[in-house]
Amino acid sequence: MAVHITSRADAEAIIREQIVSTIFQDAPKQSTFMSMARKLPNMTSNQTRIRVLDFLPTAYWVDGDTGMKQTSRQAWDNVWLNAAELAVIVPIPEAVLDDAEFDIFGEITPRVNEAIGQRVDSAIIFGVNRPADWQNDIITLARQAGNNVAVGDSPDYYKLLLGEGGVISKVEEDGYMATGALAAMGMRAKLRGIRATDGSLIFKSDMQGSTQYALDGAPMYFPQNGAYDNSIAQLVVGDFKQAVYAIRQDITVKILDQGVIQDPTSKEIVYNLAQQDMVALRIVFRMGWALPNPATRMDEDRVGCPFAYLEPATAVATQKVTFTVKNNASTPVAVADAIVDVNGSRIKTNASGVAEFNLRAGTYPVKIKKTGYGQITETLTVASAAVSKAITLIPTT
Repeated sequence: MAVHITSRADAEAIIREQIVSTIFQDAPKQSTFMSMARKLPNMTSNQTRIRVLDFLPTAYWVDGDTGMKQTSRQAWDNVWLNAAELAVIVPIPEAVLDDAEFDIFGEITPRVNEAIGQRVDSAIIFGVNRPADWQNDIITLARQAGNNVAVGDSPDYYKLLLGEGGVISKVEEDGYMATGALAAMGMRAKLRGIRATDGSLIFKSDMQGSTQYALDGAPMYFPQNGAYDNSIAQLVVGDFKQAVYAIRQDITVKILDQGVIQDPTSKEIVYNLAQQDMVALRIVFRMGWALPNPATRMDEDRVGCPFAYLEPATAVATQKVTFTVKNNASTPVAVADAIVDVNGSRIKTNASGVAEFNLRAGTYPVKIKKTGYGQITETLTVASAAVSKAITLIPTT
């Protein structure tokens, strides 16, 4: 005789599924740069000027009782913070909002805030999608100052990070103390094996807690917001308090129920909010940043940089850009010690009037100046080949 039961398959339609009343997700990550750099008062316009010490006075010994006292000067320069805008619109049908179990706006807003932090970090540190009005990113500024450290075929990470010629010493040679370091999560595996000259481990694990990482007392951070690009730098170290930022418009959220959404490329109307019963969440954020790099006794010409970085095994491709600066004499003479400023990266010309940069593709504003000559302003475009530019400075007297 057959025995019948009501199986799970028979009752599947009336069995209630248990649904956890939360969304499984990690906590939103904030901007690492903004947590480490120095915040200035909020911007009151699209552009804010910072006055920066540009030239230091010199004192002279007087020769004898009747020796002539010499004169000196002090000068200042302007560094500009230009506000750039980050924004996004998230359209949602009203029916979807009504039927959802969760507050969709409440779920989206922190994730957009996280995306803003990611964009800020990647633009300022690595130059990824850098706004055109912003100065060079930290990696580019460090590279032009000679503060990039190559890894080589058999890397000794103790020397590369902590030894003479390592990333920390590059920062110190320019007159700064490192206050922090950034690295990708994958760098932790390399750090765990670093040993001092006596063979002891630099980074010791704690059986009762997580390993605390620091380079020569400077705390290390491993950003988890997706902004860190280890194809550009394995590790970045520097005096983060030398970098400043200011907010023009804090993150603002506005809910739109009227208007249209256009395709940014074709300009075609994609959605009509009123006609299609939709709302849109619009989030806007505006900020500016700068690395003022004032003149110091250890870097009077402002050609150094408070940051340094460890290159990846394969360094990022750059193009050599050569400036040759001469005067306007009938037989032009090389102008030595002229300052060539490529969007914040400064190099002095050598005895031959030459200054060399290594830049990624892009367009850069250029200023060339020297006391006693008129300033020259240029626009430099770098593509896929080396660039040479001849500059003529005209005396002002």
